[in-house]
Amino acid sequence: MTTLEKAKLWLNDTFDKETRDAVQLLIDSNSPDLEDSFYRELEFGTGGMRGIMGVGTNRLNKYTLGQATQGLANYLHQQFPNQEIKVAIAYDVRNNSKEFGKMVADVLTANGIKVLLFKNHRPTPELSFTVRDKQCNAGIVLTASHNPPEYNGYKVYWNDGAQIVPPHDEAIIKEVYSVAFDTIKFDGNDDLIQWIGEEQDDVYIDACIANSTYQDVGKGNLNIVFTSIHGTTYTTVPKALEKAGFKKVDLVKEQMIPSGNFPTVDSPNPEEPAALSMAMDLAKITNADIVIGTDPDGDRLGIAVRNLDGEMQLLNGNQTNTILTYYILNEWRKQGKITGKEFIGSTIVTSDIFFDIAQKFGVDCKVGLTGFKWIGKMIRDFEGKEKFVCGGEESFGFMTGDFVRDKDSCGSILLACEIAAWCKANSRTMYQYLIEIYQETGMYYEGLVNLVRKGRDGAEEIQNMMKNFRENPPKVIAGSPVEEIKDFKEQTNFVVSANQKNVMDDIPTSNVLIYYTQDGTKICVRPSGTEPKIKFYISVKDSIQSEAEFSEKLVALNEKIEEVKRDLQLN
Repeated sequence: MTTLEKAKLWLNDTFDKETRDAVQLLIDSNSPDLEDSFYRELEFGTGGMRGIMGVGTNRLNKYTLGQATQGLANYLHQQFPNQEIKVAIAYDVRNNSKEFGKMVADVLTANGIKVLLFKNHRPTPELSFTVRDKQCNAGIVLTASHNPPEYNGYKVYWNDGAQIVPPHDEAIIKEVYSVAFDTIKFDGNDDLIQWIGEEQDDVYIDACIANSTYQDVGKGNLNIVFTSIHGTTYTTVPKALEKAGFKKVDLVKEQMIPSGNFPTVDSPNPEEPAALSMAMDLAKITNADIVIGTDPDGDRLGIAVRNLDGEMQLLNGNQTNTILTYYILNEWRKQGKITGKEFIGSTIVTSDIFFDIAQKFGVDCKVGLTGFKWIGKMIRDFEGKEKFVCGGEESFGFMTGDFVRDKDSCGSILLACEIAAWCKANSRTMYQYLIEIYQETGMYYEGLVNLVRKGRDGAEEIQNMMKNFRENPPKVIAGSPVEEIKDFKEQTNFVVSANQKNVMDDIPTSNVLIYYTQDGTKICVRPSGTEPKIKFYISVKDSIQSEAEFSEKLVALNEKIEEVKRDLQLN
């Protein structure tokens, strides 16, 4: 079927007049958007959906969301027969999120399912918490994380508060794709909706404080700058900081206004220094010790602290998580809570420093595929057998315990501020604390390269790049021979020096390649699951004996990352 033929199917009475008119306009104007809007179905993958809003099968709209929700409703009735089914729904600040949230609720209630619907924007981790707290069967959040303003998305959570994983994900996907648009039940029953709001915030915030803080040292003397970058955490983080005892909190007021257009930034992504520029400017005025920003749905956090020159510097996700993980494990050890049956969670694209930290404290470090849903699965798989302590991945996400089963900026911010206050009370900075950790574990440093390739041609180019890296792997990178190649699609681990290929089936298949060189350099290559890009995660390491060596070592590691980029032609 041609793209035009697919588009004309959306001109029948199944679709409302507004949709039909928009499709007809694309056809009549011979718009280039017609091809991209209809050339494929918007993928409902293992993490849900994310896409550009608009009409068409490859767009996020009333009908693609309705299809996903009808499929989920069908699956819930299969899994919980003759039971009252409850689903919690939250949504972020993005354009149309509130309307999409109500529409999704209508489809569920039309299928006889009770809905707990937030009255206004709320962070994703609060949704994860609420699913468990309210004993829901599932949860849904409408968000596209830090994607550009034209995007929105849809994520599904199971009754443990974590995103869906096997076997539920594939089963739900099958149900979704079996739903015809004319079978979606849109006529909801408001009597089945329970509205929730600030009272749930208080329960969530109390849980964050209880699970994420350990001592009360210097909290009244820490200067904090916080920005929600127009996102959802305006509802929770300022209140949580105040309740936890932090007295000096300055907010970037212009960015505390929720907006799906993110008017003061090019990208609402706290991984990018530019997103925190207004907060950094405020920090100069307030002489802040720490700057914190969160993404639109409030699960990721970016942290900047004073470096050795006294300037504010954004930590990367691995650095932040190194500090948080080391501190938590040290507190657990001081409290006598480490028995040898504890573990931390990480992912294959994250720094290997977490293996070193885990070994130091006598806990296990379990590793899964990219995404916190796999850390959530670890928690569920080992519940009652091993105790989860904390977990994180390089993309600026961390969770401080199992009370939330997804990355959680609120609990992580409380912990980070406690560490910063403790460091300041002991006449040092978080940056110096990080260097002290490196002296024990070795100094790791990371770089990330994103190559954006949009549209159908871009998707094909990314596929060809992965094919080439798989079939023609580099032999030497940055002057060091490649020693190990892990292929998570083929589930093999090839040891070059032994010319031996081993089966690697402890982690599910995924289109990911990892190269290790003899000097410990690690390069991970994977297509993004949510954006039109291919990602290269580069990690290099060296030993360090003192703070005096740090600047020189940092320059050398940066140069090595640039050499890796040149060798892989990523510049």
